[in-house]
Amino acid sequence: MRASITAAVSAMFLAGVSASAHAQLSAAVQVSQQTITETERSQGRVEQLDDQAQSLLNDYRANLKQLEQLNRYNASQQRQIETQEREKESLKADIANIAGLQRSVQPLIEDMLTGLEKLVAADLPFQTGERANRVARLRRVMEDPGQSPAQRYRLIVEAYQIENEYGRTIESYRADAELDGTQYENLEFLRIGRIALIAKSDDDRLLKIYDKASGQWTDLDGSFLSSVRVASRMAREQIPPDLMTIPVPAPQMAE
Repeated sequence: MRASITAAVSAMFLAGVSASAHAQLSAAVQVSQQTITETERSQGRVEQLDDQAQSLLNDYRANLKQLEQLNRYNASQQRQIETQEREKESLKADIANIAGLQRSVQPLIEDMLTGLEKLVAADLPFQTGERANRVARLRRVMEDPGQSPAQRYRLIVEAYQIENEYGRTIESYRADAELDGTQYENLEFLRIGRIALIAKSDDDRLLKIYDKASGQWTDLDGSFLSSVRVASRMAREQIPPDLMTIPVPAPQMAE
């Protein structure tokens, strides 16, 4: 009887111990699962924070590169501004000089025009109407307030270039003219540089040369008629340039 009671008590004790261990195990398993879950959550947050940190780092690097580019651009713009400021100062100096230059150029242009008028008046009387009209146009331009000094100077220089060209070319042209008090129509004039100016009628009865010393037209010896015809054809580009015989005054000893 005593043995049976002892066995029963032992069985009850073991059953109690087993239930307690099972409860503790279950609690331990539950804690472990919670720990694993929290660990996974923590890992997820860590990975999320890592992704955010990497994104911020990339943004930082991109912004840093953009800042460097902006600094370089600003430095370039600053150099351009400095260059433009120097150009402005140079232009201001040029503008200040232009005012003084205009004051000195205008008298020069007037003197050049006066000199041109004197040249045309003292020169051989060729293309007199055209040359006189050119001088008259220049005089009107000089009095036109709408013309700038640069435009006036350009026109006067062009006129001098035209006059200079006369001195190294030959020309044949026709015009009505009064020679020694007699009016002639459609005479042929031959200009050879500024060396000789010859007038000839179509029937060859009139053959004259301008004497610059006396300011008169004088008869030209008929022996020059053939040379005058050849020179006229060369001037009209009907034949190629060649040597020609022209009457020129004999040289005189300078006083």
